[in-house]
Amino acid sequence: MRLDDFAHLDFDRAQRTGVPEVVLAEGKADADLVAIVDAFVAGPGRVVVSRLAPERLRLLENLDAKLDYHERANLLEVSAPHAPPVPRTGGRVLVMAAGTADAAVAEEARLMAEAVGCDTRRVYDVGVAGLHRLQDAHDAWSWADVIIVAAGREGALAPVVSGLVDRPVIGLPVSVGYGHAGQGEAALSTMLQSCSPMAVVNIDAGVVAGMCAAQIANRVAQARHSPGESTPPQELVMRREQP
Repeated sequence: MRLDDFAHLDFDRAQRTGVPEVVLAEGKADADLVAIVDAFVAGPGRVVVSRLAPERLRLLENLDAKLDYHERANLLEVSAPHAPPVPRTGGRVLVMAAGTADAAVAEEARLMAEAVGCDTRRVYDVGVAGLHRLQDAHDAWSWADVIIVAAGREGALAPVVSGLVDRPVIGLPVSVGYGHAGQGEAALSTMLQSCSPMAVVNIDAGVVAGMCAAQIANRVAQARHSPGESTPPQELVMRREQP
């Protein structure tokens, strides 16, 4: 659907990819943002608005829709009266944050995973400056299908976690840090150089991390519910043939 000359909306994204449409509020004029969100309310009935500053929330308050605003993540979930509830998939996503300053991006990722039907848990402020704090995360690791690790500064928590667990880890570098390679660059480099297995998204890309984790977790949940069709990744066992 085209809106004048400023937007070409994808109403079929959720059906095609399993993830909802996400509208980035940053950089959009107020009138354009309202028109885009209103079109989704009238159409498929559901949309997520990311990077929405609290003072801009008032722009959308007159829409015929339920607004769930999460201030820490600056993320808004919009659902029209005709939109069915998001089905719960049984996918399990654990979100970890190295420091309290990383929690905003971590929350963006966690909320996106929930928007795709996953159950989530969080373990925050467990950075490598106090590795003993990771001891309390063992039960959460065992529960999770996928783990997102958000970390700024040197970003060391992500490769540490990925070297301790037997399930997919998604590194989420955060633009927390200063001086040489600050603003997330050092964290990104650390995660990309990890010798323990993990995937890495861009700096502050909480939406992408949450979507990727949810897609993986949902496939694992599907296999868990239908064990005869496939085997969840964390239950695979590699065997070497005996000579």
